Amino acid sequence: MNTTNTTEETQPAPSDAVRVLDRLIGTWTVTGGAEGTVRYEWGPGGFFLIQHVEMVSGGQQISGFEVIGQLRPFGEPASQDVHSRFYDSLGNTLDYVYELDGDTLTIWGGAKGSPAYFRGSFNADDSVMDGAWVYPGGGGYDSTMTRA
Repeated sequence: MNTTNTTEETQPAPSDAVRVLDRLIGTWTVTGGAEGTVRYEWGPGGFFLIQHVEMVSGGQQISGFEVIGQLRPFGEPASQDVHSRFYDSLGNTLDYVYELDGDTLTIWGGAKGSPAYFRGSFNADDSVMDGAWVYPGGGGYDSTMTRA
């Protein structure tokens, strides 16, 4: 008689595309065009990263949270890209795609390849990320995250 628990053997595991974002875990002070704090933590099971945001941008206080992970619609396999949705205190929902390549993090506004994106690089000990938000038409701003 086989007593192996096949349920445990077939349970999906968080993908490397999501797990590499572990470098973001913790609290960060953000300076530049938007200022405040962000905090990243793993959700239950490690499939999703949750970002908590307290920022001032364009003179407006913004509080919110973002859920970051692969899409897995009911009955379908997980998406290749790492997607997110940000919900803020102003009633906005903003979608992004995260991509970490080496020390460089790109956060695409909307779909991957969008003309609106953030691109930043971690320093050697992952205590600082320097980068910039780029918007279509030449807008955007510099942004630095420093681990608190």
